[in-house]
Amino acid sequence: MVKAEKKGSDFEILLSTMNRTSLSFLQDMFPKDDFKNYSILIINQTSKDKQLKSDSPNVRVINSFEKGLSKSRNLAIKNGEGTICLIADDDVKYKTHFKKIILEAFKKHHKADILTFQIVNKKGELYNKFPNIIKHNKNTVSTVNSVAIALKRKKIIENNSFFNENFGLGSAFETADEYVFLRSALRKGLKLFFEPKVILMHPNYSSGRAVANDKIIYARSAVFYKYNGLITYLKLGWHLFLLIKNKELKSAHFFKKYQQGLKGINDYKSLLKQGIESRKS
Repeated sequence: MVKAEKKGSDFEILLSTMNRTSLSFLQDMFPKDDFKNYSILIINQTSKDKQLKSDSPNVRVINSFEKGLSKSRNLAIKNGEGTICLIADDDVKYKTHFKKIILEAFKKHHKADILTFQIVNKKGELYNKFPNIIKHNKNTVSTVNSVAIALKRKKIIENNSFFNENFGLGSAFETADEYVFLRSALRKGLKLFFEPKVILMHPNYSSGRAVANDKIIYARSAVFYKYNGLITYLKLGWHLFLLIKNKELKSAHFFKKYQQGLKGINDYKSLLKQGIESRKS
């Protein structure tokens, strides 16, 4: 792991990626701008023989030999230097003036600890059906994508409100990392606001959108149990029914998928018994 000297800045992009050996991918992320105009911290999860180095003074790199997106996010937050930080992946394309939009939103919502924004797909269509709200609650955070999250880094650290490393790509339950993160932040009293402005384009495909995939049903069932307890067994059945209704799942696969969900619930309950997980977080 390589750490760079911290200098401090008002705004920093916390970027998670894997197996990079060149900074060239940053050019695609800023199609109408220059990445050298921004402070960027890259967490490159990789192997010791495939490390990334930065020859750009505005870009710091930490080569991490751990796996898991939530671990990457947490490492970035802990080693960040920005007052306000934007969570990022390597497949987004930022819109013109996105930084200005974010900083002005924090001035507008001066009490906000976390702000979320809108994103669009390649066709320019809104990625989700975003709620008509100003402040988030436990229901509206389900509409948030992690790359649309900006935060006051010190507030996250002070409240020990990090990403849950049991959720997200590369972890035990490979979805809902941002949802669990934001639910935890709400529980700890952090203030979450929504600004209905687009800051980036994200490809249509997202692992979390493969809703009928075994891994997603397994993971989502664990999330259901975390927040709903015993009601989860009914909630899982209703969830699968809705997938069938929306033609995202064939009715013939209902029981097979329900079994996958039960496995996710049981594995999550095992983590609870071991003290690795808590339904209070």
